[in-house]
Amino acid sequence: MRFGVVVFPGTWSDRDCGWAIERALGAGVRYLWHRDRDLGGVDCVVLPGGFSYGDYLRPGAIARFSPVMEAVREFAERGGLVWGICNGFQVLCEAGLLPGALIRNACLEFRCQWVHLRCERDDLPFTQGLRGRVLRMPIAHQEGNYQADPETLARLEERHQVVFRYCDERGETGGEANPNGSAHDIAGIVNPRGNVLGMMPHPERCAEADLGGTDGLLLFRSVAKAALALVGGG
Repeated sequence: MRFGVVVFPGTWSDRDCGWAIERALGAGVRYLWHRDRDLGGVDCVVLPGGFSYGDYLRPGAIARFSPVMEAVREFAERGGLVWGICNGFQVLCEAGLLPGALIRNACLEFRCQWVHLRCERDDLPFTQGLRGRVLRMPIAHQEGNYQADPETLARLEERHQVVFRYCDERGETGGEANPNGSAHDIAGIVNPRGNVLGMMPHPERCAEADLGGTDGLLLFRSVAKAALALVGGG
């Protein structure tokens, strides 16, 4: 299978994602420039972390208008897998592919640290077999505080669209386990169809033991397995 990694001006985690895909997972990768209108037949589109367009206005606010996002939207509407990581999550929210918004961390500081996540679902292409697992991943963001109006938050809970919650190593949420103040301890959500995922932690930064952990590789393997099944390869 082949992943497509989108590159906006200011993106910096594209090569990290590419390394995890090629070297750790052993899959193919195609880098998609922000002006591209053709996704080149990729099986999963990754919107990586960084500061797209310098985060002018607010994170993801300009990237949503890039030509490539028209193709990403059409791809998602056809059921294609779309995975937004950190700034990519912000772009997906700004583009309306996911609800809510990512605002300044409650502590008003850039947070760069390891965190724990509790996976809430295992019936998604991104999280097969991971429900209930506590994963350890790094974060690096200043606007990772997920917020939405009460109706949207209630709908996310009712439809089980919350995929990851910040927690401690025992899987308990709340308090210091939430590094940015996100509502409902949300670290990642999915659209109702289950093919568009946005998450703040960086799985590509923990896909090899030399980086301090391999929990991120579990997500990449899950996506690869799901994509192969979609095309009849597994």
